[in-house]
Amino acid sequence: MKSEKFAAAAGKSEESMKIYRYPKREEWDAIIERPRLDLSQLNATVASVLADVKKRGDEAVREYEEKFDKAVLTSLAVSEQEMDEAEGLISNELKDAIILAHHNIKVFHISQRFVGQKIKTQEGVTCWQKSVAIEKVGLYIPGGTAPLFSTVLMLATPAKIAGCKEIVLCTPPNKEGKVNPAILYAARVAGVSKIFKAGGVQAIGAMAYGTESVPKVFKIFGPGNQYVMAAKQQVSLDEVAIDMPAGPSEVCVIADEKANAEFVAADLLSQAEHGIDSQVLLITTSESKLEEIHQEVDKQLEQLPRKELASKSLENSSYVLVNTVDEAITLSNAYAPEHLILQVENYEQLAEKVVNAGSVFLGKYACESAGDYASGTNHTLPTHGYATAYNGVNLDSYCRKITFQHLTEEGIQHIGRAVELMAEAEQLEAHKNAMTVRMKSIEN
Repeated sequence: MKSEKFAAAAGKSEESMKIYRYPKREEWDAIIERPRLDLSQLNATVASVLADVKKRGDEAVREYEEKFDKAVLTSLAVSEQEMDEAEGLISNELKDAIILAHHNIKVFHISQRFVGQKIKTQEGVTCWQKSVAIEKVGLYIPGGTAPLFSTVLMLATPAKIAGCKEIVLCTPPNKEGKVNPAILYAARVAGVSKIFKAGGVQAIGAMAYGTESVPKVFKIFGPGNQYVMAAKQQVSLDEVAIDMPAGPSEVCVIADEKANAEFVAADLLSQAEHGIDSQVLLITTSESKLEEIHQEVDKQLEQLPRKELASKSLENSSYVLVNTVDEAITLSNAYAPEHLILQVENYEQLAEKVVNAGSVFLGKYACESAGDYASGTNHTLPTHGYATAYNGVNLDSYCRKITFQHLTEEGIQHIGRAVELMAEAEQLEAHKNAMTVRMKSIEN
């Protein structure tokens, strides 16, 4: 495998990405490796904060808010007055954009409603499923370097459609103790009223254990950095369910010789600007296109307000040159990206070969930003390779499927003896007897 680094020209940014030309299969592991922190120290830090929040509740949350977010809080709850103030702080144009996005997200998620059917597995044996909303859910909304008010729409909209009775939202405040007004407006549009000023690990702990102010929930949703991801995984061991292990964001772009280099570069940078632990991966079948995209990335990077963050992210990232689009999609499936963009001529055929991905964007006009904000699909997606086993948030994420069954005398006659034999073979005599007494009552 030939690997080298692209570095920007003198006087330009310090952006640097690795390039791999025609790597062998056994060398792919190095390409698809994610950036990692020292997880032993991370997990110990997270466990300590969670234990403190569990023990001291609001007091601990307020202390961590002062320590990590530099906010001195007298109350964790966002007041109705603050909600009203927020609405007056954002433009009508942005309000209209939020309303449009909410509409599209709502339309798409309503289409996912489950309709159960009663199934007769044998004469006299009927089984079915019923979809029931999770009663209490917690939504985590990052607010650090980028206040993700769009995530409010992505998480709260399906929760409302599902019929969750209690929706709790936690998001970090700024140094003045205020929540970003767009986050609060999006929450109002999506129908969330219980909002608390808490970020990071302390927010996850508050929703998992409950505090004097923050209600305990049954499932926690939302993206975050590696500390948030670790916190969600730890509380999921014995306290609450979580949507997925969603951590630092990532994108993979597959581009052929006819791809639009300007579009591809913009897609790579839109992901890179999330944070220093984000990652982008370009896979292309054209060396000339690779060079063109690199030059365009360098050019666009210079214009970004978040240039420093994006540059750090690009250090975790790679360009890969492969022989065919089939090899490209095989490498992408091995990587299992959160976002996959197919900027290739035969994107519909290639899409059929996607096995591992959170969300897929087809053709040159389907940028990741569309799915992040307003196309209607959900942008809360599995990262860090978890797309091999997890899907993104959808309406079912907020529901449980409860199974029902009804047996008649005829049903007992059809399956009774099989139940007795199987229970006996497992040496569970009480299980066998529960069926036996019924069979005898029918015989009598």
